[in-house]
Amino acid sequence: MLLLDASALLAVLQGERGAEMVTMAMDDGSMSAANLSEVAAKLVQHGVPYEEAVSILKSFDLMIIPVDENVALVAGSLYAMTKSAGLSLGDRLCLATAILEKSEVLTADNAWAAIKVDGLNVRYIR
Repeated sequence: MLLLDASALLAVLQGERGAEMVTMAMDDGSMSAANLSEVAAKLVQHGVPYEEAVSILKSFDLMIIPVDENVALVAGSLYAMTKSAGLSLGDRLCLATAILEKSEVLTADNAWAAIKVDGLNVRYIR
């Protein structure tokens, strides 16, 4: 299973460099509910009506992984390690989901390169 960070899906939606890699990986794609929320917020922020944003996001047919207590606690434990790299709560929730699901993560966020966690495999789209 491949876990998409919000930045990866946004690259597809915005036609950015690296979008092709994300599109090719989507057949086996999943996303944290927290990152889905981030992408939905960006769409709405850019004037896409809510119903259309939902339709767009559901069209990708990604498996959405809920943020549960375990994900929340692991994300919290990553704070000290990720603070200096400027990672957000959404980033930490994505990383925590990847750790717990033993999934590779696909991201456009090169700041993640500073994060070293055993068993965490991050692939950068650019």
